[in-house]
Amino acid sequence: MFRKRPPPEEERRVRANDRDYNEKFQYASNCIMTSKYNIITFLPVNLFEQFQEVANTYFLFLLILQLIPQISSLSWFTTIVPLVLVLSITAVKDATDDYFRHKSDNQVNNRQSQVLIGGILQKEKWMNVRVGDIIKLENNQFVAADLLLLSSSEPHGLCYIETAELDGETNMKVRQSLSVTSELGDPNNLAQFDGEVVCEPPNNKLDRFCGTLYWKDCKYPLSNQNMLLRGCVLRNTESCYGLVIFAGPDTKLMQNSGRTKFKRTSIDRLMNTLVLWIFGFLVCMGVILAIGNAVWEKEVGALFQSFLPWDPPVDNFLFSAFLSFWSYVIILNTVVPISLYVSVEVIRLGHSYFINWDRRMFCSRSNTAAEARTTTLNEELGQVEYIFSDKTGTLTQNIMTFNKCSINGHTYGEEQHMALDFSAWNPLAARDFCFYDQSLLDAVMEGEPAVHEFFRVLSLCHTVMSEEKSEGELLYKAQSPDEGALVTAARNFGFVFRSRTPGTVTTQELGKAVTYTLLAILDFNNIRKRMSVIVRNPEGRIRLYCKGADTVLFERLHSCNHELMNVTSDHLNVSDGLRTLAVAYRDLSEEQWEEWSEHFRGADKATDCRDDRLAAAYEEIEQDMMLLGATAIEDKLQEGVPETIAILSLANIKIWVLTGDKQETAVNIGYSCKMLTDDMTEIFIVNGHTVQSVREELSLPTSTEYFPLSLGQAHALEADMEREFLETACACRAVICCRVTPLQKALVVELVKRHKKAVTLAIGDGANDVSMIKTAHIGVGISGQEGIQAVLASDYSFSQFRFLQRLLLVHGRWSYLRMCRFLCYFFYKNFAFTMVHFWFGFFCGFSAQTVYDQYFITLYNIVYTSLPVLAMGIFDQDVPEQRSLEYPKLYEPGQLNLLFNKREFFICIAQGIYTSVVLFFIPYGVLSHATQSNGVPLADYQTFAVTTATALVIVVSVQIALDTGYWTAINHFFIWGSLGTYFTILFAMHSSILFNIFPKQFHFLGESALWPKCVAAILNRNPQLITSIQYVSQAQLISYNICKCRQHYSIFRF
Repeated sequence: MFRKRPPPEEERRVRANDRDYNEKFQYASNCIMTSKYNIITFLPVNLFEQFQEVANTYFLFLLILQLIPQISSLSWFTTIVPLVLVLSITAVKDATDDYFRHKSDNQVNNRQSQVLIGGILQKEKWMNVRVGDIIKLENNQFVAADLLLLSSSEPHGLCYIETAELDGETNMKVRQSLSVTSELGDPNNLAQFDGEVVCEPPNNKLDRFCGTLYWKDCKYPLSNQNMLLRGCVLRNTESCYGLVIFAGPDTKLMQNSGRTKFKRTSIDRLMNTLVLWIFGFLVCMGVILAIGNAVWEKEVGALFQSFLPWDPPVDNFLFSAFLSFWSYVIILNTVVPISLYVSVEVIRLGHSYFINWDRRMFCSRSNTAAEARTTTLNEELGQVEYIFSDKTGTLTQNIMTFNKCSINGHTYGEEQHMALDFSAWNPLAARDFCFYDQSLLDAVMEGEPAVHEFFRVLSLCHTVMSEEKSEGELLYKAQSPDEGALVTAARNFGFVFRSRTPGTVTTQELGKAVTYTLLAILDFNNIRKRMSVIVRNPEGRIRLYCKGADTVLFERLHSCNHELMNVTSDHLNVSDGLRTLAVAYRDLSEEQWEEWSEHFRGADKATDCRDDRLAAAYEEIEQDMMLLGATAIEDKLQEGVPETIAILSLANIKIWVLTGDKQETAVNIGYSCKMLTDDMTEIFIVNGHTVQSVREELSLPTSTEYFPLSLGQAHALEADMEREFLETACACRAVICCRVTPLQKALVVELVKRHKKAVTLAIGDGANDVSMIKTAHIGVGISGQEGIQAVLASDYSFSQFRFLQRLLLVHGRWSYLRMCRFLCYFFYKNFAFTMVHFWFGFFCGFSAQTVYDQYFITLYNIVYTSLPVLAMGIFDQDVPEQRSLEYPKLYEPGQLNLLFNKREFFICIAQGIYTSVVLFFIPYGVLSHATQSNGVPLADYQTFAVTTATALVIVVSVQIALDTGYWTAINHFFIWGSLGTYFTILFAMHSSILFNIFPKQFHFLGESALWPKCVAAILNRNPQLITSIQYVSQAQLISYNICKCRQHYSIFRF
C-alpha cells in the first residue's frame, strides 16, 4: 500500500514475453484510476480537502471556541448546523462525481483482451495486462495500452485505426509494423520473440514517438507510425499483434488527461479580498467591544463582586476582556457568511444549465448543443473586452472547395459559367464536385504537360486513404479538408488516386492505371509548412513532388523560376481570400537519390535529436525545385459571422483574428466578415523581416485614429518590443495577425492579459488553437471539422461562431448582473443581521449576550433568507434577451465592472449598518418606555428579541422584493414562503406546548399571543411606524418608515 514510488524514468526498456525482467523497473500496471476516493478514504480525504478552504477552517475554529464555556454565549449548534450543511452538500457532490468515475474506471478496467502467455492466447482483463505482454487485437476493438505494432493480417504489416477518442478525428489513419516483425503473425512465432525496446519515457505527445528495437544483434528505429495508442479503435483490419510499451497511467491518453489549470474570475478574486477585509472588520469590532468590556468590568462590574463575582478562571478585568474578544468573534462571525461560497456555486451551476438548455444555441445540422464545460466562469462572460479568434473553421466553415488554380503562368477558374459535367468522360468523377472554367478541362484533354504534371502532384502528394465501397465508388478519408479538396479536384480532372500500400501509390491517369513506387514521404508539420513525396514512375524516373505555403516554397525554387514565380505571386495576390498552396517538383538522378537516402536512413535511425536530423535531411533534398503553379481553395464564412462581429464591436468588444494564413488571405477574410470596412482607406501593416524594420514600422503612426493592423512577422512579440506592439495594436480599430504559430497565438493573448488587465476570450476549433484557448481567461471551442481537441481544452463549446453573441450578450451579461445583485444583497442582509449584536454590546455591559435566540441565529442564513437570494441570483433579469441583443451597449457595465466593486461593496455595507442602527435604536427607544394597557412595562428581553428578529426578516424580505427585477413563480414562492416559514416557526417555538415538552431548550416561555399584542402596542403608540414604504435608493423604492418597523431593536441587560 505504501510502496516506494520509483524514480523518474530517463528511458524505458521493455523486453517482450519477459514479465520478470520488466517487473524490475516497477512499471505501472494497466489498471487506471481516475477516481479520488474509496469507501475507507472518502470521509477523511474529502474533509481534509474541504478544510483546505480558509472559510471552512475558520468556522471549524469558531466551533472549537464555542465548546469553551467561558467564551461562548451561543450553543455549539448555531455554528455546526450551517457548517455541517455546507460540508454535506459539497461531500454529496464530490461523492456523486467520484461514483461515476469509479463506474467508468471499472467498465474500462474489466474489458477483455487476448494476451499471449506461454505461447497460448488467454483472455485477460485490461487491468491485468503488463508492460512487455503481446496482445492480439481484432477488428473494431479498442486498443488496451500503448502498443508497438508487430504484425497484422493486412499485407505489408499495415493496419488502420480511428483516433476519435484521442484527437476527435474520425478519419482513418494507417500504421505499419517493421518489416522484420511483420511476418511474426503466428502465436508460436510471437511467443519466441524476445526483442527489447529502448525508448523515451512516458509523455503526453500524441504525434511523436522515438525508440529503437534491438533484436537478433540488429537495431531498428521506431517512430509514431509503428505505434497503436490506447483509446484508438482498430478498423478495416481483421487482426493484429502488438507489444505493450506503456500501460495504464503511463499511456499517452492518460498523460493527456491531467488537470487543466484552474481559472478564477475577477469577482472571485475581489470576493476573497473582501472576505479578508470583513474578517479584519470583525477583529476590529471584537477589539472595540473587548476594550468596552475591560472598562465596564473595571469601573462598574467591580462594584458587584460581592454578589456577582467573576466566573473562574477570570480573576481580573483584562482577562475578562480577552475572553470577551473571543466571545464576540463567535457572535459576530456571521459577517463572514459560511453559506456564501456554496450559494455562489449553486447559482453558477444554474447559469451553466441555462447555457446547456438554450435551444437558440443548438445546431440542428450537426446535432450539437452548446455546453458549459465549467461552472466557475459564467459571470466573467459578461466582462469580456478582447476576443482572439482563429480563422479557419472558426470564422469559416472549414469545408473546402477547389475554386481556382494557376498553372505555368495561366490562371483558371476566373470564368464562371455553367458547372462542368465530368461524368461524361470520367466515370470515377465525384458527383458533388463543381468547377466552372471549361478552359482547364480543355487543357487536360489537349494533353498540356504542365497541367498533367500539376494534377499528378495533387494525386500523389498527400496522406489520404481511399476506400472503394463498390466498383467505381471511391470514398476518400483525409486528415485535413484541404487535402481532401485537392485530391478530389485531381480525381475529377482525370488523375484519380485509387489506393496505396507502404511502398506504392496507384492512380488512374486519364483512364490508365499507373502504379508509382513510393520511395519516401517528407511529412508536413507547422514548422515546415510543406509536404513532399519522392516516387519512381513505371519508366524508372525519380521525381520529388512538393506542395506547401507559397512563402516557404518560393524560397526553395531554382533560380530559373523567377519570372514564373512573379506571375504566380500576382495570381495569388488576387485570390480573394482563398487558401493557397504552391506546387513544385524536382527531378532526381539515381546517384542523388542514393546519396540522400543514405543520409535519410541515418537520420531516421538516430536515437538522439532524431527530429532535427530528419528536418535537416528534408531541407537538403527540397531545393532547386521547379514551380508548376498554385491552388486556391475557398473556405466560406460561417452563417452570421459578419453580423456577430458587428454586434460585438458595438458592445465595445475588440476582436483580433490570429491566423496562420498569409496576409492577403487574412485581409480579404477581414473584409468579408466586416472586421475591415470600406471607410478604412488604408491598412497599417507590420511585416518587417528584421527587428529594426519592425521597430520602425511600429513607430510610424502619429494619428490617434489608426487603421487596422496586420501583423505578418513575429519580431513584434519579442520582449523589448512587445509594449510598442501592444500600444499600436490597441489603438487600431481592428487587428489581424498573420502567419502566426500556435505558440505565438498564446503569446499575443498573454501579452494583452498581462498589460491591459482586461478579460480575454479565445475561440478556435483545432489542435493549433489549444494553447491560445488555455491561456485566455475564457476558452471557447468550436466543434467543427478538425476534431475535438479545442473543445476538450475549452471552458465552453458550441458549433457556430454566431452563437458567441448570445453567449456573451445574453448569458454572460445576465450571469454578471445576477451575481452582482446576489453579492450586494448577501452582504447587506448579513451586516444588517450581525451589527445588531454590536450595538447591543453597549447596552448589555459588553457581556457578549446575543440579541436573538439561538434558533433564529441558526436558521437565519439557511432557512429564512437563503432561498429568496438564490432565486434572484439564478432567475433575475433587467431586460428581456431580445433587448440585450438589440442594444449591445448594455454590455459595457460589465466591462467597466460597475455593478460590483469595492465602492458598491462599501455602499451595501453602509446600507446594512444603517439598517441595523434603525432596527436597533427605534425599538429600543419605543420599548424602553412602552407599557401595556394595565400599566405593566413592555420592556422585557423576549419581546425585544422577537420584535427585532421579526422586523429584520420582514425588512430583508421587502428589500429583496424591491431588488428583484424579474418575477417568476419561484421568486414569489421563495420570498413569501420564507416569510411564512418564519412566522410558522416563530409561533411554534414560542408556544407553551414546546416549553412544556422541552423547558430547557425553549426559554422564551409564554403565550404566543403576547407578541402580536406587543407589536400592536408599539404601533398604537407610534402611528408613524405604519406609514408605507417610500424611500428612494437610486432606482429602487423602500420605505424608511417601514424601516422603523424593521429597525434593529436592542434591549438593555437586566
